[in-house]
Amino acid sequence: MEERYSKAETLALRRKHIGPSCKVFYAKDPLKIVRAQGQYMFDEKGEKYLDCINNVAHVGHSHPYVIKAATKQMELLNTNSRFLHDNLVQYAQRLTATLPEKLSVCYFVNSGSEANDLALRLARQYRGHQDVITLENAYHGHVTSLIDISPYKFNQLGKDSKKEYVHVAPSPDIYRGKYREDNPDPASAYAEEVKKIIEETQKNGRKIAAFIAESMQSCGGQVVPPVGYFQKVAEYVRAAGGVFIADEVQVGFGRVGKHFWAFQLQGEDFVPDIVTMGKPIGNGHPMSCVVTTREIAEAFGASGLEYFNTFGGNPVSCAIGLAVLDVIEKEDLQGNAMRVGNYLLELLAEQKEKHPLVGDIRGVGLFVGVDLVKDKEKRTPATAEALHLIYKLKEHQILLSADGPYRNILKFKPPMCFTMEDAKHTVETLDALLTGMCALGLKGMLSFVHFPMKHDHSLGH
Repeated sequence: MEERYSKAETLALRRKHIGPSCKVFYAKDPLKIVRAQGQYMFDEKGEKYLDCINNVAHVGHSHPYVIKAATKQMELLNTNSRFLHDNLVQYAQRLTATLPEKLSVCYFVNSGSEANDLALRLARQYRGHQDVITLENAYHGHVTSLIDISPYKFNQLGKDSKKEYVHVAPSPDIYRGKYREDNPDPASAYAEEVKKIIEETQKNGRKIAAFIAESMQSCGGQVVPPVGYFQKVAEYVRAAGGVFIADEVQVGFGRVGKHFWAFQLQGEDFVPDIVTMGKPIGNGHPMSCVVTTREIAEAFGASGLEYFNTFGGNPVSCAIGLAVLDVIEKEDLQGNAMRVGNYLLELLAEQKEKHPLVGDIRGVGLFVGVDLVKDKEKRTPATAEALHLIYKLKEHQILLSADGPYRNILKFKPPMCFTMEDAKHTVETLDALLTGMCALGLKGMLSFVHFPMKHDHSLGH
């Protein structure tokens, strides 16, 4: 493939014209990716990398069926949703058929951030309440309203950065959190923390509009909430006049394998009031959605303020969304996520038994975290070691990211076409690297690291 610029020129132009807060992966030696197919990405030299990062390319990079659907519709028409078009209503019908019955009304937008911002508007309009309960280490998007409810971001701005209408509950992390695996009922214990926040808020004359949580925390460290937690939280929040927002932007569309939506891991008796979705919905095309109940949608409409989104729900986006749903079904990618995810978890569990650095393995389907620790008893985060591994894996042409509040969690969230062979190859490479690190020791390991040992924020999200 012919290049317009050399890698050095591309990097120089990026530094000149792109904002300095827009980071790249592998900041000390960034990759220049020129094409991708399935679960593989290729650099300007034609080198192939196994992609364990991209949950956006949900059904695989450059999927021909999705490309064909986009091209076909683009050749016919693309316009806004004020005109009638079958794609919009067909897609809304198909999408809501995957959800519990009461979640029946869609608002189509263009990114996960737009979806979560709109979800907050819906929640606040519903009862006229303003306050929001969010989780420790949560990240819900890059717009101002969402930075305000994302401790993962606002904590970087200093101790006074939390707004008075934002209340932070402990992350329901049973490995590293306040209530751990030895607690007889961590779901109730963590839910009680939310109840206390509600009671304190009400004493101060404030009212809860919403509780928002990713169905499984991603930036927060691949945290899987204990079963029953969401049910209890929803009970307390609804009693206070608030709604429950399930953020499925990272984990929806069959990634967990057992279910189409990650909130369904909590059980059939839990149904959120609002669900937001993004990233994988368009396989890389910018689109997203908010789905809610008829009651909440009508309360939003009762304000008299029209909601219009120029690009949300356009015919091309809806054609792509329909194609993604088709591929998930035809290629049994949800089943693949379960089978390959279970195999990956088994292989990683063996690494936990074998290597002192591996403190915890957690996740469901193709959403898995490896918690690296310096001491298994104290669970001290192994941040430097995680960063070292990420760069060494890149040398072996495997792309993986590190995240969590201490940047010590290796995150697996590959395209859903990820195979058993891919899982085996990745874990075998990880095993060899961990064995080498153990033999070398941290001091020796660091002498081979050609980058500053500090938090590399370019490897998160």
